[in-house]
Amino acid sequence: MNISMRAGSFNYLEKHPERKISIFQNSYIVAITLTAGIGGLLFGYDTGALLYIKEDFEQVKNSYFLQELIVAMALVGAIFGATIGGYINDVLGRKMAIVVADFCFAVGSLIMAIAPNPYIIIIGHFLVGLGVGAASVTAPVYIAEVSPSEIRGGLVGFNALMITGGQFLLFVINYALTKVPGTWRWMLGVAGSPAVVQLVFMIFLPESPRWLYFKNKKEAAANVLSKIYPSPRLEDEIEILEFHLEKEQKNKVKVNYSDVFKLKEIRVAFICGAGLQAFQQFTGISIVMYYSPIIIQLAGFKSNDAALFLSLIVSGLNAGGTILGIYLIDASGRKKLTLGSLSSVAIALTILSVACFIIGHGNASQVYAWLAIVGLALYIIFFAPGMGPVPWAVNSEIYPEEYRGICGGMSATVNWICSVIMSISFLSVVDAIGLGGSFMILLGVTVVAIVFVIIYMPETKGLTFEEVSNIWKEKAYEKDKNDISLVEKTNT
Repeated sequence: MNISMRAGSFNYLEKHPERKISIFQNSYIVAITLTAGIGGLLFGYDTGALLYIKEDFEQVKNSYFLQELIVAMALVGAIFGATIGGYINDVLGRKMAIVVADFCFAVGSLIMAIAPNPYIIIIGHFLVGLGVGAASVTAPVYIAEVSPSEIRGGLVGFNALMITGGQFLLFVINYALTKVPGTWRWMLGVAGSPAVVQLVFMIFLPESPRWLYFKNKKEAAANVLSKIYPSPRLEDEIEILEFHLEKEQKNKVKVNYSDVFKLKEIRVAFICGAGLQAFQQFTGISIVMYYSPIIIQLAGFKSNDAALFLSLIVSGLNAGGTILGIYLIDASGRKKLTLGSLSSVAIALTILSVACFIIGHGNASQVYAWLAIVGLALYIIFFAPGMGPVPWAVNSEIYPEEYRGICGGMSATVNWICSVIMSISFLSVVDAIGLGGSFMILLGVTVVAIVFVIIYMPETKGLTFEEVSNIWKEKAYEKDKNDISLVEKTNT
């Protein structure tokens, strides 16, 4: 069978449209996606808590550095979690990686909730970060590997919805807790509940069928696949797994981190994946989500309650935009969606920076404060459908099986490192050049991101993992072929 006619490929499904699977056609896939997606609720768990931690600890209130350190320590933990998570993914499986992530998060949340001083909060934040980092690597890969190719983007995008939906839910909970004694302790403690729920549910979920098959646990893999695909597509899916397993065993090599940079096609794929993750952060999403209450206060709304309420609205827009992205990612394609998202984000950042410049130069008019809020809202509306889910979806599908855990972990690590850089420097940059200047820098980075996507990002809509791998081989050796052709022409 030609690769273009193998199960799940675009040509295969065009020839056999009756074998296509829709998102809600199979309750088993939905159950797996929902449970794995609970990990997304771990993100943004403490947004808003910093406002109230400052009130309890004078040293935090008086130090931008300590505020940044509290936020950034979770991100430092996420860097280690993403790296370790990639290893656990490959060695112990996707399921075990999620279980480890949940355990770290639950313990970290408990430590933060009972912390007697900000330094214990920092330790708890690090443990929580380990869990978030491991979950960020694993959940998209796990969902992608149980998903039919025609709905893979939407299902992986659902994980992004759980992230943004979780942030919105926690904003609602946090807003409800603003009048409760020990506000921030409840905020951080309640946030551990999704990890406990997912930990219990994961006991009843299967391991990734691709991981099982490539570990020669073929019977277990076939059993899982039989619940996802009806016959005769089931036989075709198993056939393509067998084809690539034999190919891998024939060329069996022990994969390590240095191989990512030695093999040209893997290196090119990693540049694309890691670049998307970096630009997701360097265009400002972590700043907007972690510091939105503080940004709103700097824009002119001084009340904690008002800042948290307006942040709640921003978070709701983020969740709503992600729902739209779940549809668009498979309907319009990854690349077109990303370019549209970034171009619109640039417009929103222009509005936001202009409004903040005017406010920063002494104009206290509420008109400009509201203009800044509009810019912030537009930023989220435009970012959420595209640059929110696409980097995670693309990184879950662009690497060959043997590199998926390593490369996924490395690219997620890039994401978290960039998030640390942004989060630990933002308030200091604002203090130095103002809020308007800070958003102007993000605008410049967004323009660079647009150029990067145009040059490096291919369209992977509706393609099988194997077809995507072929794209990178063609890209990697295209220049070599052109050079050979040029030499041949010169010699003749």
